[in-house]
Amino acid sequence: MHTDTERCVRAVRSKDARFDGWFFTAVLTTRIYCRPSCPAVPPKVENMTFYPSAAACQQAGFRACKRCRPDTSPGSPEWNARADSVARAMRLIRDGVVDREGVPGLAARLGYSARQIERQLLAELGAGPLALARAQRAQTARLLIETTGLPMAEVAFAAGFSSIRTFNDTVRQVFALAPGELRSRATRSRTPPATPGVIALRLPYRAPLNPSNLFGHLAATAVPGVEEWRDGAYRRTLSLRYGHGIVGLTPHPDHIAARLSLTDPRDLTLAISRCRWLLDLDADPEAVDEQLNADPLLAPLVRKAPGRRVPRTVDGAEFAVRAVLGQQVSTAAARTHAARLVRAHGLPVDDPEGGLTHLFPDPGALAGLDPEQLALPRSRRTTLTTLVGALADGTLRLGTDTDWEQARAELTALPGFGPWTVEVIAMRALGDPDAFLPTDLGIRRAAEELGLPSTPAALTARAAAWRPWRAYAVQYLWTVDDHPINHLPT
Repeated sequence: MHTDTERCVRAVRSKDARFDGWFFTAVLTTRIYCRPSCPAVPPKVENMTFYPSAAACQQAGFRACKRCRPDTSPGSPEWNARADSVARAMRLIRDGVVDREGVPGLAARLGYSARQIERQLLAELGAGPLALARAQRAQTARLLIETTGLPMAEVAFAAGFSSIRTFNDTVRQVFALAPGELRSRATRSRTPPATPGVIALRLPYRAPLNPSNLFGHLAATAVPGVEEWRDGAYRRTLSLRYGHGIVGLTPHPDHIAARLSLTDPRDLTLAISRCRWLLDLDADPEAVDEQLNADPLLAPLVRKAPGRRVPRTVDGAEFAVRAVLGQQVSTAAARTHAARLVRAHGLPVDDPEGGLTHLFPDPGALAGLDPEQLALPRSRRTTLTTLVGALADGTLRLGTDTDWEQARAELTALPGFGPWTVEVIAMRALGDPDAFLPTDLGIRRAAEELGLPSTPAALTARAAAWRPWRAYAVQYLWTVDDHPINHLPT
């Protein structure tokens, strides 16, 4: 979009927040870059230039605006709506892969050479993987500086910098302030968290956002000990790279409030990425709802409660296990089966602020489970143990960077995986915005009530007009049934 100068200028002049994260405005006279919705007086058109990423702005020598803080914009919705190599690379960079494994590690995960990935990212984002990772490190550093009392040396290494000098230089270049100055400015305007060691931050999103189905679904399907709804917040445990964490997420009209407790601050970038992915916060609801509104039978649902997101997961393997446990049983029964696995195989954790007790067991911990101990039909035991084995030995990967169609083929080849299970994993674990569930009972009931075709083949054909947003259409169709997943818990 950044190449469409006329459209970008209109967005900047109208301070349109819908375009925050889509592109960045760099001002040639001040050498500052901003988000489109910056409240400052827009510069003259001849002084504006546009970039597709904050990293490209920084690489060109611009520093972040202190007023609109463009580094805190929502991420571009393109990276979650696409399955090509650039989108998958961006999701991996967002998860901190370059910091941990370098550019060769990023390229290896995608099946390309480092040079190919560099060329593709430069062409589309104006910056290579190292520059993109550097911009993310700067943002993580800023969060740690402003929201914690960690010594600056610990902030530097937790954010992924290799040296204190590089940390200091980067912060000064990007924000035009020394780390100590950033902390001083933040201290004057923030209230420290009531619990020591808790990082409190705001997760931005593009409006509108309807929290009912998003938090209602997560709360209604919560696995006891791993997830809970407490005091207006969805809380859960997180298995992370260097340790574990607990997060509480509370919906507000203009942001999601997050409270993070981490055993290792180096996991902050990954934890934030997982939370944004879980709540689908980088979506473009205007684009989704505009297309779904074009269908006269779907339009009343969209107009009644716009901005629905797809509730996802923080771990693809965890969700796949839970999807199998939920096959052909009620929500309550699925939660019971999952809770038994958690108590038997999950790692215990301490939660001073609530009732969370365990991490969900990873495939390695479940690989040795005795199928005879599972209170499941024999065929489903086979399905579960085969899935766990494939996840544990790496023959099946379900990450944010996974190729959607390849994963569908690999899942379909496993015993007991029908279309519903494959598509719900594609929708919630892999993040495919076009995943569709025509065999789901709730979808078929909604179709009948709305006058849509109710047989899977006919409904799939009718839903072609909703592409590539059929996963969002599913969220609207589910609202026809008065189910707890559609309501915020009381």
